[in-house]
Amino acid sequence: MLKKSLFRKPKNELEYQGEGKLQRPSVPDDLYVSCPECKQTLLKAEVEEHCFICPKCNYHFKLQARRRIRLLVDNNSFQELNAGLQPVNWLEFPSYEEKLTAAQQKSGEPEGVICGTAQIGGYPVALFVMDPAFILGSMGTVVGEKITRLFEYATQQRLPVIGYTVSGGARMQEGILSLMQMAKTSGAVKLHSDAGLLYVTVLTNPTTGGVTASFAMEGDIILAEPRAVVAFAGPRVIEQTIRQKLPNGFQRAEFLLEKGFVDAIVSRNSQREYLTTVLRLHQKGGAGRD
Repeated sequence: MLKKSLFRKPKNELEYQGEGKLQRPSVPDDLYVSCPECKQTLLKAEVEEHCFICPKCNYHFKLQARRRIRLLVDNNSFQELNAGLQPVNWLEFPSYEEKLTAAQQKSGEPEGVICGTAQIGGYPVALFVMDPAFILGSMGTVVGEKITRLFEYATQQRLPVIGYTVSGGARMQEGILSLMQMAKTSGAVKLHSDAGLLYVTVLTNPTTGGVTASFAMEGDIILAEPRAVVAFAGPRVIEQTIRQKLPNGFQRAEFLLEKGFVDAIVSRNSQREYLTTVLRLHQKGGAGRD
């Protein structure tokens, strides 16, 4: 009698390992990154060389605050302000302390914004940069306080303010205290403007919620990175409310430029040069403007 094993295909040890699993080459995770837009697998070093922009489709990867600062300002010119401010669970929201600890470990920052002074192209500025790695740059009391203090300092020192925004909106764990930051920061922006000083905002992906409804859209000049989502309420909420399908690209930077809400779209690798030109045009003896 013939044995059943006679008709079985013998295992090729070069192709199989263990219990029939195909052996695949091992590639270190830190060498490659996948583009969320075009789905291409890219060398991480190549993406870093392009200012964290996909060389295939121009997608702008999320960028942590300190890395962005290094790309933007003159070497060794950044001086941080109010670095010691720490968030507090004022409302005793459940598990908020654990969430803050996780965010601090992930981002390496005590809060979701970094503020300070620097030089861009030789021109002195006050600068704030929100960090997407800290609860998606959500605006809590410390974020609002740091930005407010920066504008007050810039007003006293007659410095222009450059602000980079990225946020999912107000931080729900801080409730009404978070929403109050919209009015507080807007008041500081108004006093800075009344002093005849320049404020430039750069909207990055995403800038939404209470941040959009306050200091993000109050700049004298409003710039945006390509295809950045800029909105108050998300498209799904709007569609469910008005019961209509929204147009393609709705709430993207290009859509806002077309409608007049954004002054220009500037790629990340051109922002330093662009901002230097803006600062030069707005000089009048010191850091003020007409």
